[in-house]
Amino acid sequence: MREVPSLISLCIEAVKNELVQGGDIVTAVFELPYELFDPLLSKLPPLALQKLQSEICEKTGRHPPFNYDPSSTLITFLSVTSKIAASDSATNIFDIPLYPVKRMVSSVGSPRTLSTQIPSFWGETVKTPIVGCQISPWMQPFEDQNDHEFADDCFTNGRKRARFRRIEFFFFFQLHEVLWSLNLFSRDYVGEHKHPNNGNFRFPNRHWNFDSVWRGLFKLRWPDLVVWIQPVDWQQIYWETHLQDCLDEAAEIALIPSFNGCIGDIQLPDTVLKCIGFDGQDNPLTSNCSKLSYHCQQFGCFARCLRLQNILCTAETCHLLRNGKLKRLVLRWIRSREHVDGICKLLNQNKETLTSLEFIHCKLSSDFVNALCDFLLIKSVQTDGIQNFSISASSFVENNLLSLPVGLESFLSSGRSLCSLKLCDNQLGPKFANRVFNTLLNASSSISVLDLSENNISGWLSNFNKRSSSGTFPSLGMGKSLQSLRVLNLRGNNLCKDDVDSLRYALVHVPYLEVLDISDNSIEDEGIRSLIPYFSDASERCLSLADLNLENCELSGNGVTQLLDTLSNFRRPLKCLSLADNFLGSQVAVALGKFLNSSIEVLNVGGIGLGSSGFQELQGGMMAELKLVKINISKNRGGIETAKFLSKLISLAPELIEVNAASNFMPVEALTIISPALKVAEGKLQRLDLTGNPWADQAAYMSMLSEIKRKGRPILILPLPSAADAPYDDDP
Repeated sequence: MREVPSLISLCIEAVKNELVQGGDIVTAVFELPYELFDPLLSKLPPLALQKLQSEICEKTGRHPPFNYDPSSTLITFLSVTSKIAASDSATNIFDIPLYPVKRMVSSVGSPRTLSTQIPSFWGETVKTPIVGCQISPWMQPFEDQNDHEFADDCFTNGRKRARFRRIEFFFFFQLHEVLWSLNLFSRDYVGEHKHPNNGNFRFPNRHWNFDSVWRGLFKLRWPDLVVWIQPVDWQQIYWETHLQDCLDEAAEIALIPSFNGCIGDIQLPDTVLKCIGFDGQDNPLTSNCSKLSYHCQQFGCFARCLRLQNILCTAETCHLLRNGKLKRLVLRWIRSREHVDGICKLLNQNKETLTSLEFIHCKLSSDFVNALCDFLLIKSVQTDGIQNFSISASSFVENNLLSLPVGLESFLSSGRSLCSLKLCDNQLGPKFANRVFNTLLNASSSISVLDLSENNISGWLSNFNKRSSSGTFPSLGMGKSLQSLRVLNLRGNNLCKDDVDSLRYALVHVPYLEVLDISDNSIEDEGIRSLIPYFSDASERCLSLADLNLENCELSGNGVTQLLDTLSNFRRPLKCLSLADNFLGSQVAVALGKFLNSSIEVLNVGGIGLGSSGFQELQGGMMAELKLVKINISKNRGGIETAKFLSKLISLAPELIEVNAASNFMPVEALTIISPALKVAEGKLQRLDLTGNPWADQAAYMSMLSEIKRKGRPILILPLPSAADAPYDDDP
């Protein structure tokens, strides 16, 4: 026999259906006591919750109304389920198991008293007397009541129907009195606490718990995204993400060659509709819910960040998204002039709020860039303007573009609000990159982030090297400078040692640089030695360089040892350093150990060839407490010495949060060295990655490892048993 649903669950189901289908029951619902209101919120689908919240906010300004009369609260809630009680599934009122109720009429005394036993809302059984409740004779329960009296024919027999109403009313009245006796109507109320039969009641000073419910709904639908975002408003981010899914689905349909309809009329799949509580059943009030236009109209006001494919860059889409207040717009696969008008209309529509504009996988002509930048320049004069401008993984129609498009140059020179410029992976040449840098420098731009990574710009700063023919290193900040520039990304630009020599002269004009990334460039030891004078001068002036990335730069142990000696003596030590994927060997271990004792917080030395001897040297160099927060020592073939290093590191680094020690040829016995250190440590370590080590037999150590947790989660990330037989390869 299937389990009979409780009255509470039936009520919630009825409320949900009424809200989704457009029923006008919001006023009744938000008058519920919070013991019923909060469970209701947690069961509602997004569409019903949205309607409930929006109407409450509209009626109350996010605060419930006053002059509240709770005497009608329970009856209001139960009246929602009148259709259920009369339906084929619940023809007997006692088939709806509210809770078992024992009634006892006293043999002496007046007025009569009732003793009632019900489970509370938190699962605890509460037995409470209701004293002083005057029960009129016609409300008394029948002493001879039996279940057969309330069979299906009670709805056709007049005498039984009247009897049924009397019992139903008594049953509801008794529950209402029970809730009152449990003081459920007297918590968090403003004013005097009066019985509903004895006076008016003001509305509770309720704290609406919508945000946590929206977070739960977001996590249920997009579990992989919830850990990456921390929005201020979970309702807003839910509907923004939902709208993005709708636009992506519509774009796939619109890209089909045979499609020739209106974008707003595109029917969304049931998988999307069911996620928000729409079951797809035919209903006059919900017949348009499957169209994209409905979702844009209802939820467009929540859009702050959207990604649009080229097929959606039209005037119709602008109309559909007219209620949005976009702050960030990402445009993909822009290919032709016909998209320009739609983009400009969309930009104009959001000119008061838009601050970030990105192009990805586009093929742009100079005419398009000029028209766009002219519009942005006008916008920056009228409003705050674009702060973040990005073109990535794209190309220009004109091959080997030697100079900046006129519009882009004007925008870079006059864009008073521009903070971040990213021109990544666009096949740009050295002359283009040189013109960008010089334009920003000559305008003394207030830009803070310049990203020119993944282009081919070798020789782009050769003119800076020629400016200093005397051979002396000029002073930082001399002449025009980019005072606001904090981040410079030159990763993967095919730079060589001569380019780094020129770069050090260019960096003179960037006095407050904090992050420098020149990874994936073959600068070799000579290139890094060219930067040492810049680092020394920066140290003397106590400047703010804090993050240096030199991954895969074909460096050797000699050059890096000289660099580490310089960095170890910084007056303001680095916070982050990456030397990964340079084969440095064990000879760098002594200098690295000394550097560890500085205030370095994030260190990446993965794949530098330390070996067992290198880890031994590192252990000897660590003498005092370290400031490390994250460290990557993966792919160093350290064997058992890696485990010994980790044991000492954990004891000396109380702020350590994350360690990557993967692929180090550690035997499984290394766990007997690492585990005791983790147990006695009182630090903050949350993750220790040991994957990629050939451990075939972990089962013997599982009981020991099960105790090693942080905030209820395992700290150790162990290799899969199947990975033990896989060939090991740590070559680049």
